[in-house]
Amino acid sequence: MTPNPLLPCHRSRARVVARLGAACLTIATAALGAAGVAQAQAAKSDSLTWNGITLYGIVDIGVQYDTHGTPFSDYFPPGSESIILKNSNASAVGVTPSNLGQSRIGLSGNEPLVGDWAGVFKFEIFFNPQSGNISDALKSIALNNGKALTDQTTNVDSSIAGQLFGGVAYAGFSSPTYGTFTFGRNTTPLADGIGKYDPLSASNAFSLIGFSGTTAGGGDTEDRRLDQSLKYAAKYNWLHLGGLYQFSGSNGTANTAYQLQAGADFPGGSIDAYITKKYDAIGASALNLAQTQALPALGLSASNSVAGTVSDNKSFAIMGLYDVGSLKLLGGYERIKFDNPRTPLAVGSLTIGGYALGAVNNAAFTNEKTLKVYWIGFRYPLTPSLQLLASFYGYTQDAFATGANAGCSSTVSAACSGKERAYSAVLDYRLSKRFDVYFGALSTSVSDGLANGFLNTSMIATTAGLKFVF
Repeated sequence: MTPNPLLPCHRSRARVVARLGAACLTIATAALGAAGVAQAQAAKSDSLTWNGITLYGIVDIGVQYDTHGTPFSDYFPPGSESIILKNSNASAVGVTPSNLGQSRIGLSGNEPLVGDWAGVFKFEIFFNPQSGNISDALKSIALNNGKALTDQTTNVDSSIAGQLFGGVAYAGFSSPTYGTFTFGRNTTPLADGIGKYDPLSASNAFSLIGFSGTTAGGGDTEDRRLDQSLKYAAKYNWLHLGGLYQFSGSNGTANTAYQLQAGADFPGGSIDAYITKKYDAIGASALNLAQTQALPALGLSASNSVAGTVSDNKSFAIMGLYDVGSLKLLGGYERIKFDNPRTPLAVGSLTIGGYALGAVNNAAFTNEKTLKVYWIGFRYPLTPSLQLLASFYGYTQDAFATGANAGCSSTVSAACSGKERAYSAVLDYRLSKRFDVYFGALSTSVSDGLANGFLNTSMIATTAGLKFVF
């Protein structure tokens, strides 16, 4: 995300879509060829693997009803607003993608080298099966530039912004003795931990911390996955270790990030702790009417621009799980702090997916903002094929307003103290090894500062669907 005060990257969307389609076709063609060659191995293995290269994927699609929502998006990865958001308005019902698991297609490789070392790679394309589009959260935002809240469709920030390989894209080396080193676009150790220790596995339709990405991103969802990063992960008997560093391609700390992880297994469970820091984190949102009208004078396009709030974020998190017979308990806590950026970004700077910042706020956190996130829940097998998953999630924001609103605890300002609460429950029935059907609901509510400007303050999203994994 290098500052660029000049013109944004004016790409032809048709050309990008063609490239994405070609990439999907290339992956599928290679995989089908691999699958054909691997037919003789089918009796031994049901994976689509040939010469160390594996095709894998998820197709997840369902129907959702929101008591307060917005018209669904063809581009936003979850398709709908499963939690209460500022523009959540009238009831909505429709087909939603990636409810229990993110729909994707990918290739991974493992090539033995020397000793127990292997060369590894992985590339993933995220897509929306209800529309056939490549997942692109920032396009969902840009489509709402200049619109009033009551006229908006679903638009939410994410780390998935129409990239050719939006999931991950990396290569590296791996050893069971020394660990795995990968370079490229990596899921962060913190995001891996959320996936492991969230009772709903960071699902879009049923988990507050899965949908919003604030927790997994260490403050901003765009940082759930980091480009230009070097990642390390290892397990030494009972000890887990991990780390990540993001390079910026610029001077100083601008746009850089680091994460550290340490944890352990113990009888019946495990625990992990994380420390993260991200400079110039960006939270994207739709431009208001005046900002949209100002874009031509800036040489920017409304179809490729968003508003951005910039901050330097740091977080600490601890998460764990414990098995009590067949009942698995999972929970965690994260404290996130937001400061004004050490290196401000200019209008026209690029964020992920090649989108430009048409308006920038570098001064949102004159007083440091603190957000505390916590959750607890369980997974319980009712039968060998039917599993119940349930969880509680909470956000607590400390007041960081200045002037007359200092110390406030009301809806008068988004900088007042505030709370968000969420409850979820899901029944997941496995029809076969690769095919699940599910039904569940997520209830969310906001109050005080976290409800500032909201059209409604609570909602329930109820979803039924199916998931196929290969």
